[in-house]
Amino acid sequence: MSRFKRITIKVGSNVLTRSDGKLDVSRMSALVDQIAELHKQGVEIILVSSGAVASGKSEIHAKSKLDAISSRQLYSAVGQAKLINRYYDFFKEHGIACGQVLTTKESLGTRRHYLNQKNCMRVMLDNNVIPVMNENDTIAVTELMFTDNDELSGMIATMMDAEALILLSNIDGIYAGSPEDPGSEVIKIIHPDQQDLSEYIRTDTSSFGRGGMLTKYRIARKVANEGIEVIIANGKKENILMELLADDAVVCTRFLPSSKEISGVKKWISHSDSFAKGKIYVNAGAKIALLGAKASSLLPIGVIAVEGVFEKDDIVKIFDDSDNQLGLGRIGFNSEKVADMIGKKGKKPIIHYDYLYLEQNEE
Repeated sequence: MSRFKRITIKVGSNVLTRSDGKLDVSRMSALVDQIAELHKQGVEIILVSSGAVASGKSEIHAKSKLDAISSRQLYSAVGQAKLINRYYDFFKEHGIACGQVLTTKESLGTRRHYLNQKNCMRVMLDNNVIPVMNENDTIAVTELMFTDNDELSGMIATMMDAEALILLSNIDGIYAGSPEDPGSEVIKIIHPDQQDLSEYIRTDTSSFGRGGMLTKYRIARKVANEGIEVIIANGKKENILMELLADDAVVCTRFLPSSKEISGVKKWISHSDSFAKGKIYVNAGAKIALLGAKASSLLPIGVIAVEGVFEKDDIVKIFDDSDNQLGLGRIGFNSEKVADMIGKKGKKPIIHYDYLYLEQNEE
């Protein structure tokens, strides 16, 4: 039996795609069998699945050479239909309903849209339907796309208050060195207060997907800091999901969750970096106050500069005077008003503590 009651599972392109670029139907069926077993045990599953573009490439050949955006739109449009139909048929064999949820990063950029997406998925789970999620590559604009489905799955796990996020790739986890080096071993446990390991991680991406292990690491650290256990494991191994949830000895990388509690609004803000409309620069005194142990809002007296055009309630990035990003916040005034308030005493906070996510305080 799983110790988790709600899990987000992300399946990467390299897990679902064969070396010839075609969909690995056998692997897909095996993963569905395991998800179905967990579902029957009462575990709520949210499945984030890559593979649409790769599926489309194996199904259709473009008449002429296409640019990157056009080819992604064409292949994902065809491939997504193929992918969800496979999932539908496989889950139906177990008497389980699944539903397709396509989203874009831009559609999660406002709190209202974010909560609407959350409500949709809650209704599905309440009615024993397994959400099968993917980014809608047919309409996603390049600069507003998720880094890859690792980023999407991290946001969804946080949004849905999952207890665990499982990232299935084609290697066993994060290695202390190159995975090709026989002497490299998988880092099995990463604690919340452990030092940053990003300098040891390879930065190349998978042959079919957009992301790489460095992206997985950064997403995993953020999600674990928000109280969710994250597991990076090899999705090509037989019975991997059942073994991961029943046996801590399985070779994988586990990010242990932080015990700190973060509000739902702050969780949304923490994943909103690319939605930011502007920048706020603060002086040394404001930096000390913000990062101190005592909860503190951002006051105009500590602001030294404002960049960008934004409206009240937009997300903005917060930087110190050395251009180091401190965090994110939902601004209380528009950019013109904030510029007029710079350095002034006795004014209302421009970002209230309840709408302020500071990365150092959450680690």
